[in-house]
Amino acid sequence: MIIEQFRECSVPTFSIIIPVKPGGYVAACRHLEKVMLNDTRYEILLAEGSAPSQQRNRAALLACGEILYFLDDDSLVNPENIDLCSDEMSDQAVAVVGGPSITLADDSRLQLLFGYALASVFGSGPVSNRYRSNGETRPTTDKELILCNLAVRRSVFIELDGFNECLYPNEENEFLERVVSAGYKLLHCPAMYILRSQRATLQAFIRQMFNYGRGRGQQTLITASYSVTSFIPLAFVAYLIFALICIKHVFLLLPLLVYLCAAFVSSLLVLRRTGRLFSVLLIGIYPLMHAANGAGLLWGLINGKPEPVHDDSIVIRKIKGFGEPFPEKIVSSRY
Repeated sequence: MIIEQFRECSVPTFSIIIPVKPGGYVAACRHLEKVMLNDTRYEILLAEGSAPSQQRNRAALLACGEILYFLDDDSLVNPENIDLCSDEMSDQAVAVVGGPSITLADDSRLQLLFGYALASVFGSGPVSNRYRSNGETRPTTDKELILCNLAVRRSVFIELDGFNECLYPNEENEFLERVVSAGYKLLHCPAMYILRSQRATLQAFIRQMFNYGRGRGQQTLITASYSVTSFIPLAFVAYLIFALICIKHVFLLLPLLVYLCAAFVSSLLVLRRTGRLFSVLLIGIYPLMHAANGAGLLWGLINGKPEPVHDDSIVIRKIKGFGEPFPEKIVSSRY
């Protein structure tokens, strides 16, 4: 009855879907409780398990909202996001609206460095807008959209069979390619942001970059399509290996010198923008992230097409329904 009343007013309903490991803490729920406590337009579904793509698909089948809003367990939403998304989804040709994931201002200096690197064109190239609020709402591709802050029309999600459960990460990129092939529009809305902390250690950040590359390699094998820019980190790794083997030929180090100069210039531009002196350390972060991403891409290609990961222990929990307040237990529970 509540859902039908919303539809009569042409106000879309949202099913917020959050995958979480069993027993995990979901900061996203606590934040929603604070900033959108009285909003009756959304329900929250937690998908507990160890196979995120499958968890999201299971939750989508049980969702009642017209729009599926995918968050991660640490996504802290801008309270205006649902309004922004509702406005853009009024165009029935638009199937997906997403915004950036911005680094928390009170993260550690190391985490801020990771955020600066991801949000810079030198660090991330065409995907840098996933990590910064840049420009106005615009038609886009998968390169500007990120799954921790992504709204999808449920009818389209079901029509296209959801995420490919063989992929994690990059399941959203493969899905978004199918959305575009089906004739629907994707929009990037810079004002529709979430806040997230970056990885806490250098090791975790390198592993993240490696996994992103691995996911891109596996996606390439599944879709048989690729972009030249995605393979630049792999070319960087190949160059480093070749230069190391032929180290006696000093002239081969010239491209590396040019690369380091460009990295230094980029770090100075970040310093100018942020006013934080430690930004110059990006000259060391950039080569690490590029090499890790390239190595991951190579690993993904070498290992062949991935098999789907099945988790029979997935549990979908409805934490909040439409028009319902947050339950009292959420205050004291792990959620």
